[in-house]
Amino acid sequence: MKTHFLKLSLLALVIFATSCSNDDDNNSDTTQAVVTKTVSNLAAPQTGGQGQPVGGAFTKFSFSENAVVTNDNWDIAFRGTTIIVNGGDEIGITDEPLRTGVGAVSIVSNTFGAVTTFPAAATFTQDGPSIYAIPTGSGNGWYDYNGATNIISPRAGKVFVVKTHDGKYAKFEILSYYQNAPATPDATSVARYFTFNFAYQANSTTTF
Repeated sequence: MKTHFLKLSLLALVIFATSCSNDDDNNSDTTQAVVTKTVSNLAAPQTGGQGQPVGGAFTKFSFSENAVVTNDNWDIAFRGTTIIVNGGDEIGITDEPLRTGVGAVSIVSNTFGAVTTFPAAATFTQDGPSIYAIPTGSGNGWYDYNGATNIISPRAGKVFVVKTHDGKYAKFEILSYYQNAPATPDATSVARYFTFNFAYQANSTTTF
């Protein structure tokens, strides 16, 4: 009788322990850490230029998929030095894709790692007629241009916080405009190949 009682007690203890373990699993934090990723040699070809009309398809990129996409689930898109966002209205340039999302951009002057919270909603800008959320051109754009060497250099300390096409958030910094990201681009460097770091926040938080 004592042996039978002991077996029942052990069985009850095992069931209780298993139940507690399941509860712990159900209550565990499923929030995933935001990881910085690097995209290398994203091609951004264009036609024309040098005084000729610029055209050609944009290379569309999805932060959530960490990939170039051909559907409407893109967040930012590249062609030459032009970067557009999937939100707002068409700018009015040749061959631009339709804006089907709610994307917008806030530009933060800081180091990439130091941008840990989302900027205020009022600081976000969408594309529109003759307006780029990410300005192009030397000076106030994302790059500086050296007329003597014809080299384009991403401006240091420019972090782009992106509201994605579906209302999530990402941040990215452009590291290079040249194939294989040479430390010191020169006349032999192949242009229109973006290398950039990004971090994507898929959770309902306001931090990276």
